[in-house]
Amino acid sequence: MEALVSIITPTFNSGKFVSETILSVQNQTHTNWELLLVDDCSTDDTIEAITPFLSDSRIKLHKLDVNSGAGIARNRAVSLAKGDYIAFVDSDDLWKPEKLRKQLDFMRQNSQPFTFSFYDCIDEDGKSLHKCIEAPRNLSYRQLFFCNFVGNLTGMYSVAYFGKIGISSIRKRQDWILWLTILRQLKKAKPVPESLAFYRVRKDSISASKWKLLKSNYVVYKDFHKLNSVVSVLAMCGFLFTQLLVKPRFSKKAR
Repeated sequence: MEALVSIITPTFNSGKFVSETILSVQNQTHTNWELLLVDDCSTDDTIEAITPFLSDSRIKLHKLDVNSGAGIARNRAVSLAKGDYIAFVDSDDLWKPEKLRKQLDFMRQNSQPFTFSFYDCIDEDGKSLHKCIEAPRNLSYRQLFFCNFVGNLTGMYSVAYFGKIGISSIRKRQDWILWLTILRQLKKAKPVPESLAFYRVRKDSISASKWKLLKSNYVVYKDFHKLNSVVSVLAMCGFLFTQLLVKPRFSKKAR
């Protein structure tokens, strides 16, 4: 029996994109998966877009009673997961058909309980931005401390090795906290060295989110890492250096 992969997808006002996301999961060459969609009180047609897919018994929809943020939605899905592995994809991103198969093979062949991959960037209409985001081939906890090199749409971990890891309830950067939790234990992690997914760059999430990102990073350093205010500010300086001068080196022209 092939390993069961539980796929975690929070949704909120994703009616425009979620059908494509679900189709990209259904097109996986590894077919033993369950898709756990948790809706965070959408006010658009997200539920209507999802409903036709519920005829596929592998797809389940759960609804939160109160708008609570992506972290709470992901946590609900993780609590319901039955898989041997847990993977994540947001409701506007896409997977390439071989994504799960290649990651599972890579994890087995390299004895890795956690992995991720490179990913391509697309615009709101699904057109290529001709950019591939890569990552360090041997990612250390220290590198991850200063910059989130793991694309949430590519991360996958073994439940047998880690158990079900709870997701932080903070509104932003829950994924970074998850990967930091994993790397605290592993110290190093290796990506599948190719692009296995498409990250959708949305206009409403670029300029407006930069200040929120900085504030959220500060919260991670202060609350998750338990650093005092002064050290948290110094860590933020390291983050900005890495984000502005180091991470761009991993942005390549997509083939």
